[in-house]
Amino acid sequence: MASRSKALNIQKKPLGKRFRESIPFYLMLLPGIIFVFIFNYFPLYGLKIAFYRFIPAKGLFGDQKWVGMQYFKEIFVNPDFTHALFNTVIISVWKLSLSIVIAIIFSILINELRSSKLKRTVQTIVYLPHFLSWVILAGVFMDLLSPEYGMINKLITALGGEPIFFLGSNQYFRGTLIVTDLWKEFGFNTIVYLAAITSIDPSLYESAVVDGANRFKQIWHITLPGMLPIILLMALLNIGSVMNANFDQVYNMYSPAVYETGDVLDTLVYRVGLVQANFSLSTAIGLFKSVISLILVGSSYGLAYKFAGYRIF
Repeated sequence: MASRSKALNIQKKPLGKRFRESIPFYLMLLPGIIFVFIFNYFPLYGLKIAFYRFIPAKGLFGDQKWVGMQYFKEIFVNPDFTHALFNTVIISVWKLSLSIVIAIIFSILINELRSSKLKRTVQTIVYLPHFLSWVILAGVFMDLLSPEYGMINKLITALGGEPIFFLGSNQYFRGTLIVTDLWKEFGFNTIVYLAAITSIDPSLYESAVVDGANRFKQIWHITLPGMLPIILLMALLNIGSVMNANFDQVYNMYSPAVYETGDVLDTLVYRVGLVQANFSLSTAIGLFKSVISLILVGSSYGLAYKFAGYRIF
């Protein structure tokens, strides 16, 4: 009650007085605000390139020729854009869906371990890949999956199979991206679900034991229902990431041989803009992706608020 009355007294203070009292906090935020403005908001001016026939020699503030929606019309008849959009959605949906399922299963398995020391050891081991760069991991996977001397293909041939070119075959490349990303990230994603499990009332498990429920029934009737709000929330928030298929991973692992199944919007923007120097077309592709992502993020937060009670402010 005392803290509530204190909060009410703070709210009754005049706005000017509250602002003066909060000046030190605003000053602490100022460097971050300046950083975000310089690197996130100021570059938005460059989006005008998508509507001009941009000539780098004239500069961003020079007199460029206005072409309107010409480049947006081009991207929708460009087969490379169609493939990249399809690949982006397919790869992202598989990654997001499987990451939730595997993280849930693994968090439950970790929670069932009796030894706290073993539990901490397993958690540390599976968390570590999250902190490794894809530049490093791409080199590791290239060695492991090499059709000539890779450990995986040596195992396949030892079992009587034929070597598989995982990183150079359109049949296997998309699946390779999904599996390697899951291996890297699923351990870190379990943090959220382990936190959800620890918030479940222990008395529910005690009552279940008295009623004769085994471990599997306890998981099915207590653990999973207790995790359901967090599972729903994470699934809804992940909707906003559908247009992001992890540029770092794809760029470091793909090649022209697998553009058909591995090229995503971010790598297409890079290739069209920096390799082919078609800055206007690449900006149009990037702007299209950003607009769709904005709609998806807004929708995901709206759904999260409606179905899971989650709100930012």
